[in-house]
Amino acid sequence: MAAATRRTMSRGELARRTGVNSETIRYFERIGILSTPPRTEGGHRVYDEGHVRTLSFVRRARGLGFAPDEVRAILDLGGPGKARCAQVQGIAERHLEQVRAKIADLRDIERLLAATVARCTGRSEPDCPVIEMIEHPQADHSM
Repeated sequence: MAAATRRTMSRGELARRTGVNSETIRYFERIGILSTPPRTEGGHRVYDEGHVRTLSFVRRARGLGFAPDEVRAILDLGGPGKARCAQVQGIAERHLEQVRAKIADLRDIERLLAATVARCTGRSEPDCPVIEMIEHPQADHSM
């Protein structure tokens, strides 16, 4: 029985199938998030369904805010279909803590901006609370 041939594709096709541009694919290869594919005799890289799955996973993880190092750590544990939940949980918990901290920071920013914008007169004079807040961040602008 002949060995089954794996369907391969170019970087452009990989980019189209995953929604990730070619330069980003190159970048992910360079930093070790995506494995470097084999090359044809003519030197062209050929990707397979494993690359599609991994790149789609990476794209979604990045969309959820996971840093490249966190994505790499999950992939190093085996990635989709292989990494054990108990191993991935710690990475996800640390990421969740970071997300919650960012949300708290954004709430503080929202309160400061809302209070500052409420102090704006809307007049055409150069005295503007928003400019003052941006120019002098160390001043107490809380309300």
